[in-house]
Amino acid sequence: MIRPLLCWLIWQKRTSDQDSAEIKTALIMKLLSTKYKRLLTLAVIPLIALNLADPRRVSGDETSNFGDPEQILNYHLMHPGGDSAPGDPNVAFYLDGVYHLHYIISHPWKGGKSFSYVHVTSDDMLHWNWNTTKLQPAFTGHGMYSGTGFLTKEGKPAAIYHGAGSGLNQISVAQNNALSRWETPYPLDVRDPKGNPMQIKHWDPDCFLIDDTYYAISGDESPPLLKSKDLKTWEYVGDFISHQLPDVTKGEDISCANFFRLGDKWVLLCISHMVGCRYYVGQWNSEAEQFVPEYHGRMNWRRENQSIWGQPPWRVDLFAPETLLTGDGRRVMWAWCATLDRNDGNMSLKSIQSLPRELRLASDNMLRISPLTELKSLRHQHVRLKDINLNELSTEIRSEGGTSGKKLADLDGSSYEIKIQIERKEANRKLFGVTLFSDGKGQGLPFLFRPETGTVRLGNLEAPFDLSTLPVDEDIELTIFIDKYVVEVFINDRQALITAYPKYREHANIHAFTIGAPTRIKQIDLWKLKPTNQGFLEAIANPVWTPKTK
Repeated sequence: MIRPLLCWLIWQKRTSDQDSAEIKTALIMKLLSTKYKRLLTLAVIPLIALNLADPRRVSGDETSNFGDPEQILNYHLMHPGGDSAPGDPNVAFYLDGVYHLHYIISHPWKGGKSFSYVHVTSDDMLHWNWNTTKLQPAFTGHGMYSGTGFLTKEGKPAAIYHGAGSGLNQISVAQNNALSRWETPYPLDVRDPKGNPMQIKHWDPDCFLIDDTYYAISGDESPPLLKSKDLKTWEYVGDFISHQLPDVTKGEDISCANFFRLGDKWVLLCISHMVGCRYYVGQWNSEAEQFVPEYHGRMNWRRENQSIWGQPPWRVDLFAPETLLTGDGRRVMWAWCATLDRNDGNMSLKSIQSLPRELRLASDNMLRISPLTELKSLRHQHVRLKDINLNELSTEIRSEGGTSGKKLADLDGSSYEIKIQIERKEANRKLFGVTLFSDGKGQGLPFLFRPETGTVRLGNLEAPFDLSTLPVDEDIELTIFIDKYVVEVFINDRQALITAYPKYREHANIHAFTIGAPTRIKQIDLWKLKPTNQGFLEAIANPVWTPKTK
């Protein structure tokens, strides 16, 4: 026990600069042999997380927000260095059996600030390890703003992104599948059809390959489409999108775009800065070289205390999405939870990613959104409840807190998956739901179905979900993920919501309620979920990801 104790004492010694902190980290890692590696994870690192002695080693003059260990999530991906926004996920791949994801952090650079891509790797998209940051201003000569990853004709991984400070979109090709070496980036050389240099708005690009032609788009309200045979010289084609749809507001931009084939359709996953994550589903017209959208949907939902429009004030709890294709052909997305824990119109300084979501098209060609299959591997301590009758009718539902109802279970932990099944006929025209973290007196985090508005409500946000449109033979299946203060809900793979509930520690339980008529819950399954944040805790103690500052 001597060496772990020495590690803790070394860390407690205050430092005056970043170099001293790095020396401390090196001493700790040298002291801890393989024999003590598990103890490092289970004992020393959590203690460090409780009391970061010198957060300036990571965040410049900002303050780390991990002084409170309750801020550290169990199985959501988040940045280990404290305040770091923006946190856009970018440049994601599945290569040689390994998942790669990058995300943006801001950091000091030559007396000011710039942006880098932190690189994390995983075998399952849940347990992440942090790597040395390669795509950073010290290498590229500019900051790293949003973009995407793609494969070249030769199968090489490459990144297209906006070079912050350069005014141009840039491309860099990886020199290996470990993404540990990259070629020097170069800007897109854009030409008109006659070969003359052409000015376009450079912002949040995406690149995709159709047959033997590369196409790229750049962020804008009407994104320009470019094409190239060699990734060097780009010809302007015209407008990428053929027309807009009635539920897209004039003034909404298409940024953080990711364009990909899904089944027999093409999907444009993107944001508008004013209202967050959204998507289009449609066809690629190869003759016109244009995307023809057929319908449009949203993934971000306004809370009642958030603005209707603005940047700022922001209302982007789900923001800046990125996807990859898994080895078995699933399309998986992440999104930055940019305002999830804020109620003042500002962005969160933390960089928290949503749970990975699988996207697919159903037989009706409508988008389905489901939690990552690998999340099932975290389940343990299963409890099943069957045939629960809600006979006592609630008489009111408050806009904040919901109602009390019948207690279903205590939640003696901070990481849960809860699956609730209700027969379709039981749900008809019913105002009913559950309250998480209920005090038994009407306070907590409610989730409810609202037939009178055709919506579902989680806390104080509402999203479209009309029970009356479900097939008569499709029962209700509600899947709830609790990770301390972050709650994500999936309904029949047709809708997904996310919110934060800071008071989660006060009452750890779940209640159910019904209005107007009794309701029977067919089945409830509860699992505790194992943490996946070992790599996160190690990255706090050994911040190998820290970009250069000068």
